[in-house]
Amino acid sequence: MIEELDRKIIRVLNRNARKSFREIAKELGTSVTAVINTVKKLEASGAIKGYVPIVDREHFGIGLVAVVAARISRGKLIEAQKKISRDPHVSVVYDVTGEWDSFIVGHFTGREDLNAFIKKLLAIPDVDRTVTHIVLNVVKEELRAAV
Repeated sequence: MIEELDRKIIRVLNRNARKSFREIAKELGTSVTAVINTVKKLEASGAIKGYVPIVDREHFGIGLVAVVAARISRGKLIEAQKKISRDPHVSVVYDVTGEWDSFIVGHFTGREDLNAFIKKLLAIPDVDRTVTHIVLNVVKEELRAAV
């Protein structure tokens, strides 16, 4: 069962995971010990899986985002998805219902980089067909957990 203190601490960590336990305790009006114990409990249970920086991809020349729908051969879905997920361009692979089997979100340096990725994707024997959508604008991209 998730307690209210758990939720409050996660919300603070979502805003800034580098805040000290002391700063979190002060902000929430609780003890440092309560914060430490709660965070350790959440980490031990797997509720907090890790801490990563939120990187501005454009700073590193990765300014093109694409969403690719893929149709995968019957019985080969998981195998193909695992292969796709290993590509460094890929940030998300969704197993979905409907007309397509998977949606893939990838980040690229430009059209040539995306073109090479799509050709590599279509070279996977179990990928039957793809449709590629280039993201024009990001309206919202929430990288924090909703709790």
